[in-house]
Amino acid sequence: MSVNSILFVCLGNICRSPLAEGVFRAVLAERGRDMVLDDIVLDSAATGGWNLGEAPDPRSIAIAARHGIDISGQRARKVRPGDFSRFDLILGMDRQNVRDLKALAPAGARERIHLLAEFAQGKTRDVPDPYYDGAEAFASVYRMIREASEALATRLVARASTPESGHASSTM
Repeated sequence: MSVNSILFVCLGNICRSPLAEGVFRAVLAERGRDMVLDDIVLDSAATGGWNLGEAPDPRSIAIAARHGIDISGQRARKVRPGDFSRFDLILGMDRQNVRDLKALAPAGARERIHLLAEFAQGKTRDVPDPYYDGAEAFASVYRMIREASEALATRLVARASTPESGHASSTM
């Protein structure tokens, strides 16, 4: 499967998923947007509808800014039915997000839904929701997302450049 678009999803789309979108965008920029990942579409969304239209949590904005990433322009939105056909890869921040996404998705789209850390690093590990915690929880979530984003970029580049039938491929 070719990966030209990725949707990052969490419960409210104000803490983890906007941070994941911003961090992954930054990782791509730092790597010079390797040609095989050029023009990849990134977005984030929520499984719940409580924060629609809101900016990311100020603590997510702050931890991103501390690392030179601006996510302040993002606005929370809920996963839409069209997202399941629009995005090649849909990454939930925790196992509950993944369960919720698979329940919403048409049968043919479920194989594109994964847990971020599991898809990127082979680790069945949730990125915990830091909403009710302090700044250190947001810093910890940033580190987890950064590590997963580095691994995800590496995996996508490796998969896209793996020879199949004697030539480079952009499939997963």
